[in-house]
Parts: sequence; structure tokens; C-alpha cells
Amino acid sequence: MKNKTRGFRGYIGSRSYDGCDFTQHVQNLLIRNYCQKYQMKYLLSATEYTMPGCYMMMEEVLNSSNSIDGIVLFSIFMLPKSVQKRERIYQKILSAGLSLHAALEDLSIHTAVDIQGIEDILNLNKIAMMESAIQELENFFVA
Repeated sequence: MKNKTRGFRGYIGSRSYDGCDFTQHVQNLLIRNYCQKYQMKYLLSATEYTMPGCYMMMEEVLNSSNSIDGIVLFSIFMLPKSVQKRERIYQKILSAGLSLHAALEDLSIHTAVDIQGIEDILNLNKIAMMESAIQELENFFVA
């Protein structure tokens, strides 16, 4: 007999994301609170491996799409840096009829239209990080 209990799989990490470090305990608390806020059944989180650029656990969660209702990321900044890799994740989510949520930012993707808002935030953050790096270089050479 198959287990028909569905819900939203948490997704946390064990590495820094854009310079932000949160313990796994804190990540899980935020995801659990997010799920409670939106009356979503929380399924224990998958924890991504520490290696930079590794998304093996994300792939495993995506491959279990027939047993979940969606994924709750700790943060959108956990998504791959590559636009093509993110697009692949978005398409897998939407084609499976799932939703993708980001607990820290209180955002979600239910349709293709929702993707642009997430991409805008990621792009703005990239610009801000570049400007910060340029400012640091300018300060280094002026000093």
C-alpha cells in the first residue's frame, strides 16, 4: 500500500548563500512557521550537501514530485546561480503541478507569471553585490 500523505518538502542548506549563514535549526524553524502560516503540511526538510554548486538533494526532491505538493526553500538565494538551471527547476515544478516557496522572503511560485518576480529579486541582488565589490575595490585603491 502506497503512502498517500502529501505535503510540502522543506529544503535547507549547509553552506553560505550570498554571504548569509543560517544554522539548519533556524532554517527549519522558519520553514515550519511558514507552513503553519499558510496551513501547509510540512514534511521534513532535505538538506543540500555542502559542496558549492551542488544540487543533488534538490534533484532528489524534484524526482519525488509525485509524492509532494511542493517545495519550501529556506531562501530564494539557495537556487542555482545559473539562469538555465533555475529555469529547469521552475519548469519541473510547474509541469508537475507543484508550487515552490521561499520562507525567508515569504514568496511563492504557482504559475509562470510568478517566476519573473523571483528573477527580478535575484538580478537586483546580483547588481547590488557587484556594486558593493566595486566600492570595495575603489576604497582599496584610494586608501
